[in-house]
Amino acid sequence: MRLLNHRSFFAFILLSITGLTAFRYIDDDFVKRLIDQFERYSIERPVEKVYLHTDREAYLAGETIWIKGYLFGGNTHTADTISKVLYVDLVDVAAKQVRLRAQFRAVASYAPGQLALPDSLPAGSYQLRAYTNFMRNYPDAYFFTKTLAVLRTGGTTGTPTAANAATPRLDVQFMPEGGQLIEGLDSRVAFRATSVSGRSQAIQGFVLDSRKDTVVGFASTHLGMGYLSIKPEAGQQYTAFVRQPEGTFASYPLPAVQPQGALMQVDNLSSKDNVRVYFRHNKTSTDPAAAMTLVAQTRGQIIHVAKVSLAKKSSVAQLTKAQFPEGIAQLTLFDETNKPVCERLIFIDKNERINVQVKAGKSAYRTRDQINLTLTTTDADGSPAPANLSLAVVDDRLSPETDSNRASITSHLLLESDLTGTIEQPDYYFNPAHADRALKLDLLMMTQGWRRFVWADVLSGTIPPVTFPVERGLALTGRVVRPNQKDIGGKVRLTFIVAKRDSSREMMTGETDERGNYAAYDLDFTDTTTVLIQGTKGKTNRDLVITLDQLLTPPVTIVRPPLNPVEFDRDAYDEFIRRTNEYMEIERQIRNNREVLLQAVTVKAKKNQPPDSRKIYGAADATVKFDQNNTAGRITILDVIQGRVAGVQVTGSGFSAKVQIRGAANFGGAIEPLFVVDGTPMDLQGVMSISVNDVDQVDILKGGSAAIYGSRAAGGVISVLTKRGSPDYDLAKEAAPGTLVAKLPGYAPVREFYAPRYDVKKPEHIRPDYRTTLYWNPQIQTGADGKAVVSFFASDAKTKLRLRVEGATATGMPGLGRQTIRIE
Repeated sequence: MRLLNHRSFFAFILLSITGLTAFRYIDDDFVKRLIDQFERYSIERPVEKVYLHTDREAYLAGETIWIKGYLFGGNTHTADTISKVLYVDLVDVAAKQVRLRAQFRAVASYAPGQLALPDSLPAGSYQLRAYTNFMRNYPDAYFFTKTLAVLRTGGTTGTPTAANAATPRLDVQFMPEGGQLIEGLDSRVAFRATSVSGRSQAIQGFVLDSRKDTVVGFASTHLGMGYLSIKPEAGQQYTAFVRQPEGTFASYPLPAVQPQGALMQVDNLSSKDNVRVYFRHNKTSTDPAAAMTLVAQTRGQIIHVAKVSLAKKSSVAQLTKAQFPEGIAQLTLFDETNKPVCERLIFIDKNERINVQVKAGKSAYRTRDQINLTLTTTDADGSPAPANLSLAVVDDRLSPETDSNRASITSHLLLESDLTGTIEQPDYYFNPAHADRALKLDLLMMTQGWRRFVWADVLSGTIPPVTFPVERGLALTGRVVRPNQKDIGGKVRLTFIVAKRDSSREMMTGETDERGNYAAYDLDFTDTTTVLIQGTKGKTNRDLVITLDQLLTPPVTIVRPPLNPVEFDRDAYDEFIRRTNEYMEIERQIRNNREVLLQAVTVKAKKNQPPDSRKIYGAADATVKFDQNNTAGRITILDVIQGRVAGVQVTGSGFSAKVQIRGAANFGGAIEPLFVVDGTPMDLQGVMSISVNDVDQVDILKGGSAAIYGSRAAGGVISVLTKRGSPDYDLAKEAAPGTLVAKLPGYAPVREFYAPRYDVKKPEHIRPDYRTTLYWNPQIQTGADGKAVVSFFASDAKTKLRLRVEGATATGMPGLGRQTIRIE
C-alpha cells in the first residue's frame, strides 16, 4: 500500500475562486480525473448554511418570536455576504402548512428580525425553518429547522396518546461500517433505534444465524445507538432480535453477506494526531498493480488520497488530522475498477471555536435592578477573537430549559448542517462537561448519512444545474404564456411598477426570453408592496397571461420531526400562561394610552400637496396633459406631443419617430433628449412602448431647468409621468388583459425589542412586570480586545434568569455562552 500526501506525490493547487486548497496526484490518471472533476463540482455547486438563534422555544399565541439569522459559506464557514435575502417560515407540523413567512434582510451575513404570532394561531408543535434562495438547489433536508411550541390559554402541553393504543414496532437500522458485510471478514455493525415519534430508544437484543444459533448479543450505549462485531460465514443470513418496549422481541434482518469485497474500518479515537484506516479484502487478483483508492474530503476539499494495493489482504493508512479542517470528513474507498464501495464519516475536532464568557457585576440582584454584563470572546489559546453575537435573557421559571443539549450555532454549523436525518441532543457532542463525547460522536458518524452529492455524478462530470440563483436583493421572476398555457412564441416587452407603502414608486422595463421567462433582480422594498407587471407583444397585450413565482408557496416536507416538544409541568404551564397574558395585556394598554383622540376642529388653510417623488425638478418649462381629446388616434407619446410644445421638434410618425429639443446640438450634430419615466431614465424604445392611455402628463425641461440631471441632459429632458406611477393611483384596480397586479411581502421591517429602563421613571412603570423574555439583543460586536458591555433591568419576579449568547467570528469560528443570574 502507498500513501500519497503533500510531502511526496502531490502538487499544490490554490483555488482562488472558492478559497479552497486541493492536491493533485500527477502519476495516476484516475486520481487526477477525480480531483479535477471534484474541484469543478465544488466550484460550480457551492454551499450556503443558515442558523437561527431565537429568544426561547415556547410562546403564547399573540407573542413575538425574536430571531437572529446567521449566514455562512458552506465550504469555508466564513461569513457569507453573497445572499442578501433570508427566508423564514413557521410550519404547522400537523397540517404540513406554512402559517407564517417572512423575508429578512441580510447585511454582512447577519439577519435580525421577528415573527409576530397571530392571536388565532392554533396550539401545537411548529417547525421554524430558514433558507436562502440558493439553498433551494439542494434537498430541503439541509434547510435550518428548529422545533417551537405555541401554547394557548386552556390548551394542552403535548399531543395526547390513546391509552390503549398498541405501541408501534421500533425502527431499528443496522449499518455495517463502510457499507457491507463480507464473507470471512470481521466487521463492526453499527445500529440505531428510534420510536415512531422519532425519539431514540434504548435497546438490547441478539443476533441469530440461519441455523438459529446465537452469534452475538448487543445493547445500545447512547441515545439508541451502539455497535456489534460479527464475522459473517458463507451461506448464512443473519437476523437481529430486538426487545420492544412492551417486552416482546421483534426480528430485523441484517444486510446480506457478500461473497467478495473489501472492508474499511476507522480508528479516530486512539491517536490525537492521526486517523488510522484499516483495509481488508478477500478478492483474488492476478494483476500485481491492481489497487483500490482511498479519498478523504471535507466540505469540497480533498485532503488525502491513498492507493491500497490488492497484493496484501490487509493494510493500514495513517491520515494526519492537522491537514483536515474542523468538522465532518468523508472517507470513500474506490475499488480497482474505480467504483465507490465503502464510505465512512469521521469528525475532526480541532477546537477551532470561540469561548464566550458572560460575566455579571454581581451573582445576585434585586427586582428592577440594572444588570451590567461583560461579554468576552477568545479563541482556544485565550487570545481575543472579535465576534458578532446575539443575547437572550429569559425568566427560567416561565421558560424552563427542557433540553440543555439542544442545538446551538456550534452543533449546527459543524454537525447538523452537513448531515441528513435528525440528530438528537446535538450539543452533547460539544459540551466539555461530557468526557465521553468523542466516543459518542464517532458512534454518531457510523450511523448518520451523507448525501450532498453522488460520486457517480462527480466522476461523470454531470453537475446538476443551478435552478435557484443567489439573491443579492428581492426578485420578481415568472413567465408569460398564452391563455392556453402554451409558449407565447418570442420575446415579450414588460413594464414593472413597484408601489411601496411610503407612496413612492419604481418603474422598470425589460423583456422576456424566447420562451417567455422573465426576472427582475436586486429589488429593495419593505413590508407589503403592490407590484404591477404588464406585458406587450406587438400592439396588444390581450393574449398574454403573466405568472409570478413569488405567488407560489414552496412545498412543505417535514424532514426532521420534532423529537423533543417543549413540555411543562402543570404548575409551570399555568404560571407561564397567566404571567404572559398579564404582560400582553399591559403592552396593549400602553399602546392604547399612546393614542391621543383629537376633537374635531375646522382648519382654514391651503392644503399642502405632498411632493411627487418622481420629480427632482421644480416647475417644468412646458407640460402636455394627456386626455381623451389629444390621445384619440395617437399611437405613441411622441405623436401626442408633436406640435404642442414650442421648440420641441418631432420628425416621423409612429414607432419610427424621433424628437429633438431646439438648441440642443453641438459640433457632432443634434443631441437626443434624456427620457425619464416616473423618475427612472429610459431609452426611446422603452418610452415608445408605453400606451398613451397610461400617461398622465409629459413635462419638458430645457436648458437650465434640465441641468439638475447633469451632463446626460445636455439635450434637454422629456419627463413622462404615468397614471400608474402617481402615488394616488390604486394599482389594485387594474384588471386589464396582459396585466398582473399582486401584493407581495418585502423585507420584514425590523422592530426594536422593548425593554423598560427603570432608572428613568415613567407612568407605565407602576404596572407589574413579569416578562418571559427580559432582554434580546441581536447585534453585539466584541471589539479587538474581544469584549462588549450590555445592560438591562430585572423584572418584578424573584427568579433565576437564564442567559444564552451565540455567535461567530468573521472567519467562521462559532461559540456558545451560558450564564444564570439570581434575582432576590
